[in-house]
Amino acid sequence: MSNMGEFITFFLSFQPLTFIFFLLFYITLIEFRRVKKLVGTGPTTYPVIGCLISFYKNRFRLLDWYTKLLAQSPTNTILVQRLGARRTIVTANQHNVEYVLKTNFKNFPKGKPFREILSDFLGKGIFNVDDDLWMIQRKLASHEFSLRSINEFIMHTLEEEVKGKLIPLMDSLSIENKVVDFQELLGRFSFNVVCKFTLGIDDDDDNRCCLDPCFPISPLAKAFDVAAEISARRGAAPLFLVWRVKKWLGVGSERRLRDAVKEVKILVMEMILERKKMMNVKGEELVGGQDLLSRLISSGHEEEVIRDMVISFIMAGRDTTSSALTWFFWLLSRYSDIEHKILKESENKLNNETLDYESLKNMNFLKACLCESMRLYPPIAWDSKHATCDDVLPDGTLVKCGDRVTYFPYGMGRMENLWGKDWFEFRPDRWFVELNNEIILSEVCPYKFPIFQAGPRVCLGKEMAFIQMKYVVASILRRFRIKIVSDKKPIFVPLLTAHMAGGLKVLVSKRMQL
Repeated sequence: MSNMGEFITFFLSFQPLTFIFFLLFYITLIEFRRVKKLVGTGPTTYPVIGCLISFYKNRFRLLDWYTKLLAQSPTNTILVQRLGARRTIVTANQHNVEYVLKTNFKNFPKGKPFREILSDFLGKGIFNVDDDLWMIQRKLASHEFSLRSINEFIMHTLEEEVKGKLIPLMDSLSIENKVVDFQELLGRFSFNVVCKFTLGIDDDDDNRCCLDPCFPISPLAKAFDVAAEISARRGAAPLFLVWRVKKWLGVGSERRLRDAVKEVKILVMEMILERKKMMNVKGEELVGGQDLLSRLISSGHEEEVIRDMVISFIMAGRDTTSSALTWFFWLLSRYSDIEHKILKESENKLNNETLDYESLKNMNFLKACLCESMRLYPPIAWDSKHATCDDVLPDGTLVKCGDRVTYFPYGMGRMENLWGKDWFEFRPDRWFVELNNEIILSEVCPYKFPIFQAGPRVCLGKEMAFIQMKYVVASILRRFRIKIVSDKKPIFVPLLTAHMAGGLKVLVSKRMQL
């Protein structure tokens, strides 16, 4: 049969319904051979199933796949449509990012689809709500983070945790010449710091983690790990229906998530009730400390609101800093000259051999190194909002009501038009500019570098995170050398926060004094 006419004549000899079936089948085949062209460029997309095939093929390398597609797009924006998932716009265009996070902020809330994914874990905490509920919690949190006493409390906490716990353990590791998973160690350290800040836990509290990875983590930390990982996999599932069905049946990963979330909420609520009891008996002045939990209780908020806020802040502060530090130390191991510059700066900024708040704030080269590391390996690889009504992004991309709009820090750090042809190089000097014959740290547009979000929802703990990371890096590098055991390039794994697949195995040795 050489043409369409012969094809039709052949099938007319069959029953009408059979003919219609084969005709539709033929048309479908033709459509599948013709790739549907979308605005700009994007993944190979077919009728009905969308880009499900290419999405499934690239499911273990979504970051690099999206980055390649975005780099090929004239606007650095792509449209992703696949069966079983919401229509999604992914962008690495800084003007689009500014529009979504600031200019038309009200049209791009987290949205119900996002809240459904994380609601079991984060409940009605600040990172999982919109509108009035978000505004109330935001104002409360902003007030707490703006208090001068918070800086003093953070410095006191870091001094206790670093000098009293982290440094002695690393001393032991250097003496034993023992390989340790640095990602695991930094994760446990960050968990203890954020728990002391949010919950005010004591050194003998069972919810603390022993820093030595040879020992099991605390029940609270373990439950957090399980809940965060499974919640993240909900969002990355090729078909959303799968996790919904598993949740309804109460089987598999959804059952583990339910159990982990239950344990987290029980443990946190126990601490809330115990703290309230002590404050009622002994008085707020004697018991209520500077930790977030004591402040929230003193403000008279409901127990469930306090619980969800505390869980959100632990989640945000725990893995983000440890993720950033893990990739930072891996990168630093490849650039001994940069390590030497950091050491020199930290020695020059010391105040009577002490790392105080002001000296840490003035460590500009170290901050540039941390920013450059997070540009290449952001703790949050992507974040999504959902349009409440039709819109048009600055690059001309049409947004429909209900669309997911994802801005993509991982991909943005790899765009040539944002960072130049040398985007793949670790170059801290790109963060400095010359002004009046003086080299100063540049204030990069937050929509070009949205590691801490931007606009009304910009991260409240941004400065606190930099202080913590600087304190840890300066304290470790002044005393120890960190040698990476493997020469292989590690794999970047995006969960709720990014991780290094398999951890970061290192050897710790004492550094000769400069």
